[in-house]
Parts: sequence; C-alpha cells; structure tokens
Amino acid sequence: MPAQPEADPRPLTGEPLAIDLLNTRWIDGAGRHDLLETPDGLEIWLAARPVREALGGSRVPPGQGTLDRVLQARAALDQVIASPARPAPAAVAALNAVLDHGWVRHRMGEDGGPAAEVEVDEPSWLPAWAAARDYLRLLAERPHRIRPCGNPECILHFYDVSKNGTRRWCSMAGCGNRAKAQRHYTRHRRA
Repeated sequence: MPAQPEADPRPLTGEPLAIDLLNTRWIDGAGRHDLLETPDGLEIWLAARPVREALGGSRVPPGQGTLDRVLQARAALDQVIASPARPAPAAVAALNAVLDHGWVRHRMGEDGGPAAEVEVDEPSWLPAWAAARDYLRLLAERPHRIRPCGNPECILHFYDVSKNGTRRWCSMAGCGNRAKAQRHYTRHRRA
C-alpha cells in the first residue's frame, strides 16, 4: 500500500486549479517556500482537492516528467497573470504551449447524451494542461475576480467569489489581520 502524502503546508488552498497551482509558492515568517521543489511536494499537490477534482480520478505519474510539466504551466500562468488585461505575446505563447498538449474530444455518450473526454499527449501532461485550461475558464467567467493578495509582501492569488466582489486579501486571518493591525498601529502612533 503506497504511503499517504504529507499534509499540505500551504496557507491558502481550495482555490480553483489554476490559482491553486500559482499558490504552490508562498512567503511566511520562515521565508519563501515552494511546494514544487521536490517530487514529494508534487505528490502533496496532486492529492489536493482542486487537483483531484480536475483530474477526475485519472492516474497521473508523480515523477519528474509530471513535475517539469507542472512547473512549465506555473511559469506560464505567472507570465499571463502579471498583466491579465493585456498579457505579453510571450506569455500567451507560453500558456498556449502547455495547452497544445491536450484537447477535449466531444462525443455522444452511451446514454445518448453529450460527453466530453480530455485527452493529452501523455498522462504526465494532464495536471499542467488542466491548470492552463482552468485559467481560460476563469477568464471566460469573471476575469476581474482573479486577483493577487492586497498585501504587497504576499505572493498568493485568489479567485474572488464574494457576493459583492470586494475581497482584498488571500485570507482575513493572515494578510487581512496584518493590514488591520498595521493601520491601527499607524493611527495610534500619530496620536
């Protein structure tokens, strides 16, 4: 029986797949972290809920090939999210290079209804391709809801699903509270 992967150490999980992949890097009091530095970290990420749901039970080899492809997708997402309203041509090309390794085949299902099957060049491309495709889905739905955390020292992103669309922080418990405490300190220091 294979060993269970370690618990996910990231401060923000559960975002849509594309954002979840971006959030495999974070900064905390102990410094900078990158979950995808090792194949063990890849296994942790592959076990995360957004990834499992996106892969729909498909088996993905957790080796170096998959890690390399996921890192390629993350780098492409980093480039397009840097200026989402007008990404640079190189950023668009980088994301499209990941998307070129997969496609959706539309078919009629055995029940007579429509069915769609994801196909990739090889299984190691599936998580990377799925993350890139998910970013396109988010762009089609509500591109203005894809945001970086309002804390300039934080590198996390989120997809704002709040009713009024005014979320500013990756989490109120972390960056939101730090900002409130800083404002309080600044106000009382001047007084």
